[in-house]
This record gives sequence, structure tokens and C-alpha cells, in this order.
Amino acid sequence: MSEIEIRDDRAAGRLEALGEGEVAGRIEYFVLEAPARALVPVHTIVEPAHEGKGIAGSLARELYALAAREGVPVAPLCPYVVKWAERHPDVAPVADPVLLEAAKDWLRAHPGRF
Repeated sequence: MSEIEIRDDRAAGRLEALGEGEVAGRIEYFVLEAPARALVPVHTIVEPAHEGKGIAGSLARELYALAAREGVPVAPLCPYVVKWAERHPDVAPVADPVLLEAAKDWLRAHPGRF
């Protein structure tokens, strides 16, 4: 994998992987505020020219690291992040079912967001 930089664009709800001067991939997420604060990844997207380079995994790892730095859990709704977390329980704790349900409710209440 070539060198990538990952940046958090909280205002846009994107964790972006930058490589070769462009956005190579991203995780789209929102911040759940109730019943507790959590990061909720909804989609992981890697541009076709950058597939197979480990970008999605790097993004997922950074999302969990970001959450750990902020002292909040991750409640993944993105199928890729769910599978990644299952393979990396050492850095991706199991999500609280109450937070997952609240995240699903939030997403249903904001249908145009993602």
C-alpha cells in the first residue's frame, strides 16, 4: 500500500484516506448523542483505483483509534466495519446493543443523511 494520510472531517461526517493527492476512500459516519455519545459508521467506500490496498481496513482501524482517543464507543452499522471489528476484537470492542438500536433509530429518523 502506498502512503496514505487519514483525516477526520467531523463537520462532513467523513473519515477520509488521502493518497496520491486525492481521496482514495472514506468512512461516512455520524455522532450519536443519546442515549450516549458514540461514533456510528454507516458506509465504507474505497475508490475503484485504490481497491485492494488495505485502505478500508486502515480507515476502520483509525475510526476505532479515534473513538478510543475521545473515550466513546463505536456503534457500527456499516457491514464492512462490523466484519472488520469481528476480526479485530483487540481494538474493536463489541458494540452495546442499546447504542446500536439507538443508531438505527437515528438513521431512520434522518433518511436523507446517507
